[in-house]
Amino acid sequence: MEDTAGEEGHSRSVWRYAMADKAHVVIDAADYFELMRDAMCKAKQRVFLIGWDFDTRILLSAGRRWWNLGKGKRYPARLGSFMLWLAHHTPELEIRLLKWNVALLKSVLRGTMVIDLVRWAMSRSIDFKFDSAHPVGCSHHQKIVVIDERLAVCGGIDMTTDRWDTREHIHKDKRRRRPTGRSYGPWHDVTMMMEGEVAAALGELGRDRWKVAGGEDMPPCKPQDESPWPETLRAEFENVEIGIARTRAKWGDCAQVAEIENLFVEQIARAKRFIYAETQYFASRRIAEAICQRLIEEDPPEILIVNPITADGWLEQVAMDSARARLVRAVGEVDHAGRFQIVVPHTSGGTPIYVHAKLTIIDDEILRIGSANMNNRSMGLDSECDVFIDVARPANRDVGPKITALRHSLIAEHCGIDEDRVASLIEEHGSMAAMMLALPRDGKHVRPLELPELNDAEKALADSALLDAERPGELFEPIDRKGLFRRRGVLQKPGLRKRFSAARKRVTRSKVG
Repeated sequence: MEDTAGEEGHSRSVWRYAMADKAHVVIDAADYFELMRDAMCKAKQRVFLIGWDFDTRILLSAGRRWWNLGKGKRYPARLGSFMLWLAHHTPELEIRLLKWNVALLKSVLRGTMVIDLVRWAMSRSIDFKFDSAHPVGCSHHQKIVVIDERLAVCGGIDMTTDRWDTREHIHKDKRRRRPTGRSYGPWHDVTMMMEGEVAAALGELGRDRWKVAGGEDMPPCKPQDESPWPETLRAEFENVEIGIARTRAKWGDCAQVAEIENLFVEQIARAKRFIYAETQYFASRRIAEAICQRLIEEDPPEILIVNPITADGWLEQVAMDSARARLVRAVGEVDHAGRFQIVVPHTSGGTPIYVHAKLTIIDDEILRIGSANMNNRSMGLDSECDVFIDVARPANRDVGPKITALRHSLIAEHCGIDEDRVASLIEEHGSMAAMMLALPRDGKHVRPLELPELNDAEKALADSALLDAERPGELFEPIDRKGLFRRRGVLQKPGLRKRFSAARKRVTRSKVG
């Protein structure tokens, strides 16, 4: 494995490259939960789950309490009981779970989950830790699973409530139920499943994090030929090289790592034709600045972002939605060619689908999936991990058509059309955004994001980035030293006007000439 970044990570964009015998993008949690169930059943040495949240009460298959194994044998679908079943039926198996410490309060309020944690604590095979190894105001946000260090998953899906949904995102699907029985809305998410050397690399990352969080030294798994890869899953990619990028806040002996932020800036700068992204938030100053630098060009790439209509939770709405409105309006000032668009997917009945995915596709040459959102926290505050496939790496030169197929599949999912129609419709309308917005709304569809009018208090809160700082130290800095429109930043309004004016003059001259 090639390690390209030092511990500081300030000017680096990749922690490591590692080969994957197989890789597959798993879309939406209905498939993910069942695939993880199958993979964990094949584990021989260790199941290591790292997440922002876990809820032991969820069912890994909606509406089913048990799975039949045949010959009169069965195992439970409920996550808490399933883990105990695994520990009992494979006594040599180690089960390790690492979860953000603030989520401990949620666990206490979840009733029977407390009982599950007690039962887990009584098992010698299960070790459960709450991660508090970060500065005040930061969170542990990675979503990683490593099994036997032969298979790994990295992306945006937590094994918790409100996540289960199918790719159909059926309007008012009765299977979307919380453990309490209450329904929740449609939810879109993405993760990547990988087999091979890359799993060992992510296992090393996880073991290091486990130790920082107060756990004992966890030795690597022994090499084994058997793979936990689910037998029913046919991989999209084979023998590809995976890049791994991280975010980590400075804390104790842990240095600041900003590989994810640097990688976003580099990859946005590299786009020639388009950037297609799905992200929970659009609130990052650095990413918005990088986008503005592209949009002021005479012939900028198309930049299409799939977003939820609003953030999940009151505090997130106050912080992220206000910042998004301010950034989108600022980006609009330089978008002279009309190449930037944010759209929101909806069900056939008009209900907005919550986008929790963190995915970026650039020119069908870069495929990137992880836990990091396009917000400031993911750039320097929270612990994050992204993985990506880049055709610029020698092992990946032939994967472009497969990335294209994935992008078309995602667009088809959001628009409720057949995948084989996507390419011709994009060609007909001239861009992804124009094609998606031109389709009828009698089925699943997308709508352009409508920006709210902010009052003065909301503008001030958004501009200050008070609830979405870029680095731990900024949480306690004076407001005039930080924020979306900080001094000398590209988004500072006079700078924007100059760039917009220059770009418009260049375009006017080229048209006249």
